[in-house]
Parts: sequence; structure tokens; C-alpha cells
Amino acid sequence: MNSIKQEGIGMTSRRTRERLVNRLIEQGIQRIDVLESIRNTPRHLFIDEALSHRAYEDVALPIGFNQTISQPYIVARMTETILNAAPDDAVILEIGTGCGYQAAILAQSVKHVYSVERIRPLLERTRNRLRDLDIRNISIRCGDGNLGWPQHAPFDCIITTCAASQVPSALLEQLKVGGVLVIPVGDKDHQELKVYRRGEEGITDQTLEAVRFVPFLSGVEN
Repeated sequence: MNSIKQEGIGMTSRRTRERLVNRLIEQGIQRIDVLESIRNTPRHLFIDEALSHRAYEDVALPIGFNQTISQPYIVARMTETILNAAPDDAVILEIGTGCGYQAAILAQSVKHVYSVERIRPLLERTRNRLRDLDIRNISIRCGDGNLGWPQHAPFDCIITTCAASQVPSALLEQLKVGGVLVIPVGDKDHQELKVYRRGEEGITDQTLEAVRFVPFLSGVEN
């Protein structure tokens, strides 16, 4: 990929990214690896070119198919929560690949990310993007996120980028003991970001903060 395009100019420049990173620090993001991943990842290449001037604002943006790229603070918060619980050679499952930005941030700090997306045209666009960016430790497939990816289970951690009314039991079953599931839970009027930890004696949960995500839907859309 053209290095100038990847580095960005003007509103997509390195200086603009630096301002975003400074905002994330002010909002409480502490892990250096998370901040470095966001600093080094060209978010403007994960959205339509017409919106690239807004790429480093701390806002969610549309990516088509009634989906969004998450607000950078939320990406950082979820990534930090995952990494605080994950071993250095972690294998992660993501439900809701979307444009691939969350997976790209995670992939810089873990061994491998397996990601499931239910919208096939969106998945194909994202597969091409990740190939162009030469990100090799992300595997993606089209499928129903409710089912997880049992062929590669159990996972050190699981993250979902869509809000479930109820936590899919398959995801909890595919967690290693000691692993965490980071997932928004609720309906369109009220959602909370929650962390479920699988211990030797069962599942415990913790609420982090209020959030707003697209809904967790079943099935596959071609």
C-alpha cells in the first residue's frame, strides 16, 4: 500500500493521530501498547474516503450495511480490558469483524485473532483491507456470531462489537478457565459494557460503563 496514503496527510496525519492518543490518555487509557497500536493504525483507511477527515475524532462513524466503526475510546477501553486479562501469546475470538479496526488494534498485542462477521459483503471488503495492510495474524470468516468459532476454541479471551440482549452461551463455553468475555449487553435504549470471567467455580461478571453498539443479530446476510 502507498506509504503516504497509509501515513496520512492533513486531517489524517500523524499529528492528528497524536491528538487522539492524548485524548485517550486524558480519558484514562493507561496501557502503552494500546496507545501505540492506536497511534500506529491508519483508522482513515478503515472508513469511506469521504469521512476520512473525521477518522481521528473520538466518535463512531458509519461503514455501510447499517454498521459502524466504534469510537476510539471504546476500542481502547475494550482492548485494554482484554489485554489486562490475556497472556502474552493470547488467542482471541472477536464477534463482529465490521471494518476490521478493532481486530487490527488487538492483533498488534496478541498471537492471533479469529473474527466472525455475519454480513458477507462487508467481510469481503474487510478481508481485502487487512491483506493490503499486511496484517497476517487475523483469520476471518462469515458466520453466526452466536455460535462462536468452536474449531479454534477454547480462547483466552472473547470480545464482541455488537450488543446482545442475552449473552450467547456458546461464547462462555468457548472461554478458557481464567479467560474473559468483553461484551455490550442490553437493548437499543440501554446498554452496558460487561466483563464475564470464567473461573474454576463458574462465571462472574462486572459492569464497566454505559455504551451504545449495533445489535447482536443471528444468522448470515449475503
